[in-house]
Amino acid sequence: MARILYGVHGTQHGHAIRALILARRLAALGHEFLFISSEEGAGLLEREFRVERFENPGTRYRNQKLDTPATVRLAMRTLAKRGSELARLKRLIEDFRPDRAISDYEYFVPIAAARAGIPCLSIDHQHVISCCHHQVPARYWPDYLGIRASIRFLFSACSDYLAISFYQPPTKPGARARVAPAILRDSVLRQRPSRGEHIVVYQSCGICDAFAPYLRRIDREFRVYGYKMDKVDGNLTFRSYSEEGFLADLASCAYVVCGGSHNLMSEALHYGKPILSFPVAGAFEQTLNALYLERLGYGRMADMRRLTPDLLPAFEKDLDARRERIAAGSFCGNETVNELVDAFLADGRLPGRS
Repeated sequence: MARILYGVHGTQHGHAIRALILARRLAALGHEFLFISSEEGAGLLEREFRVERFENPGTRYRNQKLDTPATVRLAMRTLAKRGSELARLKRLIEDFRPDRAISDYEYFVPIAAARAGIPCLSIDHQHVISCCHHQVPARYWPDYLGIRASIRFLFSACSDYLAISFYQPPTKPGARARVAPAILRDSVLRQRPSRGEHIVVYQSCGICDAFAPYLRRIDREFRVYGYKMDKVDGNLTFRSYSEEGFLADLASCAYVVCGGSHNLMSEALHYGKPILSFPVAGAFEQTLNALYLERLGYGRMADMRRLTPDLLPAFEKDLDARRERIAAGSFCGNETVNELVDAFLADGRLPGRS
């Protein structure tokens, strides 16, 4: 069995949840883990595994848009510690003696693994941006070039890349990359989808002040997550997050209104739900997700700053066509990802990479 050094991006919960899905299965097979993470991710991981905290560059949001100054400050603060933190990680590697390394958009582990001669596999969604070809509208090119440069500069020291994505763009020649559908939690897979009348609304990166008043004017039942409260206000039922309650609402809704989170989109698509997406302004990863959502016929991209009266009624006219497009897709990549990870642990490289 292998000892695995696993770096996990700590901002929000999505990266840590994906890492836990993989690590629980591998730990049951006898593999050992040492996790490197920060913030919310470290808090989740350390409930089950040994975690060493290392600060990581991460994205900051404010008022429903990317907070560029705060994001840059965090990156500069992390880079200022680069030398001392790599030295600390080197000592941890010498003590733990890992056979393989995995990184879910974490900065230090791929660099330290390369220096120690340890094969390192990247498993995240972000590398679908840099490892694949995309047709990007001209107005988004500044954001596209910016995040692509950031990914290449900060997060591209791995030996192989497994991009997790509900869309499957072609990989670039020589990218050492594969693309697979999303890894879904057991709790997601246990739910059986049905079609109710309510609409799930989830906004985790900041709420526009005009959004709730806008929804109140629409004659539909909305179950709203993201405001961190439990309250009924006319047709709006605000709910604080619980995994079981949220997934039950998601699996049984008519459709989903959300930001641009890839994890949530993948779960909704797995349940066959069309999506109206409001990506955070300036956050290109979310914008790209929404562009593909619309391009593939699974949903529509919208702007929180332009809440027109006909937005939801127009979206609802095409629900059946969107459901048919979604039904033809495949959105659970657990089996594929498990096979690829097992091959990497055995051979030190991904099979069939470009």
